Amino acid sequence: MRYFSLIRDRVDVQPFLEEIASIGDAWALATGRQEKIRVQREALAIPLRGLRKSCIRDRKRRDVMESRWTGGSVSFPHARRFITNVAASLNSDPGRAKIVSLPPGKRVYPHVDRGEYYRLHGRYHLVLRSSEGSILRAGNETMRLQVGELWWFDNKQVHEAWNDGSENRVHLIFDLLPHTHRLAAGV
Repeated sequence: MRYFSLIRDRVDVQPFLEEIASIGDAWALATGRQEKIRVQREALAIPLRGLRKSCIRDRKRRDVMESRWTGGSVSFPHARRFITNVAASLNSDPGRAKIVSLPPGKRVYPHVDRGEYYRLHGRYHLVLRSSEGSILRAGNETMRLQVGELWWFDNKQVHEAWNDGSENRVHLIFDLLPHTHRLAAGV
């Protein structure tokens, strides 16, 4: 495998799912992703870490390195701890993060994550729920990720996802900035 790497498996996903279930309208609180990003229009998201808007200045959003925990992320302490612990174990700093739901029969359309931010950060997916396994394609490789697996994948390649299962597919998606890239990122 060139564009995927299994980082961990058998992660207990129940605490993540309980956090999501504890917020009745969690998927309706922030709809900007599906409204503004055309390739993401069929996915729902709960933002946990976002770019620091005060740092945009004259840069494009995809070039802003600075990120911060969202106000709503306080309702997801287990997810925050998991991201922080994975970052520390991989000698990295947390970047942007979200929990994403893709309903049955829906997809994330093919795209490449471009910009300085994406060039320096690695992208990780933890599968929290999937009835049939989650399909993710990067470059010419297609994988079916299973519940409890944490994967790195190369989002600098053309990638897409789809849900051919019978229930919402839910992933914790987060970016990490390796400590070796801190200087390049100005951190």
